[in-house]
Amino acid sequence: MRRAIFPGSFDPLTNGHLDIIKRSSPLFDEIVIAVLNNADKNPMFSVEERCEMIREVLPLVETGTCRLMVDSFSGLTADFARQMKATAIVRGIRAVSDYEYELRMALMNRRLEPTIETVFLMAGEEYSYVSSTLMKQVFQLGGRVEGLIPELVEDRMRRKTENGV
Repeated sequence: MRRAIFPGSFDPLTNGHLDIIKRSSPLFDEIVIAVLNNADKNPMFSVEERCEMIREVLPLVETGTCRLMVDSFSGLTADFARQMKATAIVRGIRAVSDYEYELRMALMNRRLEPTIETVFLMAGEEYSYVSSTLMKQVFQLGGRVEGLIPELVEDRMRRKTENGV
């Protein structure tokens, strides 16, 4: 079985993330969307909320025969990939600055776990500027994010903001 993990904070999940999931699915039998528990990033949503939103949105993503799962982890990505018996780590790249960062991470992950490859996918043009951080900033300042994040996620962001969280 060809299993990959797609790690990230997913705070919030964007249509760019969904695009990477959809386009990587023909390469694998199973992809684990791995939600990183990193409190240093000051997340808008808890890990549990992010996992729940991803589980609700994933049925809308066409993946053929690839099975999608959601899990969370703390610590090293390479350790989680090994624990999940993954053969690959999927990462999306939007710009040259992403490549430089992702290359360093991929090389460190290879050093930590030489049997796991990192697979880079270029972001789709329409999502090449979309990041979770940018989506939160635009949303919190009253900007429009429709078409850039799933509607369900936007609804959750609105409720969270209205409740003063």
